[in-house]
Amino acid sequence: MDIRQAGLDGLRRAEASLEKTAARVAQISTALTGEPHDYVDLSSEAVALIEVRHSFQANLKTIETADELTESTLDILG
Repeated sequence: MDIRQAGLDGLRRAEASLEKTAARVAQISTALTGEPHDYVDLSSEAVALIEVRHSFQANLKTIETADELTESTLDILG
């Protein structure tokens, strides 16, 4: 598997996770009705957002490193 592709796949997974977390946080306005099934745990959602941020950063770094490796290889080859 290509390193860049792995980074892009990771970014897609992080984006999907971000969308799910955002949807749960958006339910807070409906959770204020007091319905027991509408409970949103903000601390869990905050942790999920931090995890997503780290996932984005790690996958971007993977892509940057792949670009640097390609550039170095091309420099060596002349």
